[in-house]
Amino acid sequence: MEKNNYNRFWRWHFYAALFITPLLITLTLSGIGYLFYTDVENNVYKHEFFGKSTQTEQLTIDQGIEKAKMTFKDYSVSKVSLLEAPYNTRLTMTHKDGSQKYVFLDANYQIVGSQNPEYTFSNVMRAVHSSLFVGGTVVNYLVELAACWAIFLLLSGIYMTFKGRALKKEANPTQRQKNLKWHALIGTIITIPMVIIIFTGLPWSAFMGDFIYSTAQKHPSIGIPLLKQKPPTSDMNEIPWATRKNELPTSGDASHAGHNDMAHMENMTNRSGMITLEQLMNEVNKANISKPYSIIYPNDEQGVYVVSKGSNSGVTGLDVSPYDEVTTYFDQYSGKLISKVGFEDYGILGKLYTWGIPLHEGHLFGWLNKTLNLIVCLLFLLVIFWGLKTWLIRKKKNSLSAPPNLSGKLSIGFITFMVLLGCLMPLFGISLILVVLIEIIISSKNKLQNANIAK
Repeated sequence: MEKNNYNRFWRWHFYAALFITPLLITLTLSGIGYLFYTDVENNVYKHEFFGKSTQTEQLTIDQGIEKAKMTFKDYSVSKVSLLEAPYNTRLTMTHKDGSQKYVFLDANYQIVGSQNPEYTFSNVMRAVHSSLFVGGTVVNYLVELAACWAIFLLLSGIYMTFKGRALKKEANPTQRQKNLKWHALIGTIITIPMVIIIFTGLPWSAFMGDFIYSTAQKHPSIGIPLLKQKPPTSDMNEIPWATRKNELPTSGDASHAGHNDMAHMENMTNRSGMITLEQLMNEVNKANISKPYSIIYPNDEQGVYVVSKGSNSGVTGLDVSPYDEVTTYFDQYSGKLISKVGFEDYGILGKLYTWGIPLHEGHLFGWLNKTLNLIVCLLFLLVIFWGLKTWLIRKKKNSLSAPPNLSGKLSIGFITFMVLLGCLMPLFGISLILVVLIEIIISSKNKLQNANIAK
């Protein structure tokens, strides 16, 4: 039975590796690129991030924003990112067709330059890593499946390493045995850190990520506090009496939805009675909230200014320690701090992933985090390389040389292991059903062929 288990793990390990290796190489290389996106962007976008405008007149931040809106017609400001010196202030501007632009303002709030967000280094690496730069539900599921099966590869490799002869000394080892030894040894060393890296990346995934996020929302005691899910509202009494009953523009038919959304956003940044951004920043300082932080405008007449510090913003210069993460809500008319929610208010699930995501991205504890992640990723690529070499040496011409199909019954241990993995990773569990069905069909076909030969 034990030999049967070993051979079955070997067979599934082989086929899983065969099908997902191209994806794993792509995800690993793009992951390495994303590890160093801040270092790359600080150099590639030096002018936008740290440069100065030729215009030296000192403006207020509100004047700078108005100038940006005049310069980039049909764009509105949806978010303002205020970073620590020497970084410039970054505006996220949204076009009426839904596209975005990053605009940078220097210390005088004069325009320095702009970027197309879609093609910044960080966003390209993120798009490749999460959806192969193609996007769509099917591709997102495919990426998640590759991550799940990678965990199976690592764990099944551990089983075969200690049950087989990979690490046993051979008097005169062949080239295949040498490759297999390195494949098994390095795979064993990186299994735990690699599984941690994969699991801390799953909150972004299409299937399991949605499940984790919905669980965190439905159970605030272990996940995301209600205050963070449902922001408070501004005090309507703070709106000037003369304009209090003015109606916001409403969406018309679908063909004009984008235009109306733009009109709505313009109204949000220019509404009579709203405090200026400079006034808001003064209130933020009084609340002892230091840079870096981002400001999101209210989305309607009852909305609030959302001022937040995040540990996984994906913006160079904006990330903070998970323990400094905070979301605050300010009245859009009075500037009063209404409420705030920080890391200490999260449930265990919220804290776990607030801590885990920057660990995955490589900036939880500075350069040491980056270096460890880089070493693990490079070793993982070597494991793939030695695995491929081992197979190619064993491979016969015009044949996959796959491990043989087995007719023996599945052991309780094997079934328990696969069920546990399927429960931990639901999409993996669903794919596992398909794999079992394929194995049953192949087994039945082989039995039929053997029966016909016997006749």
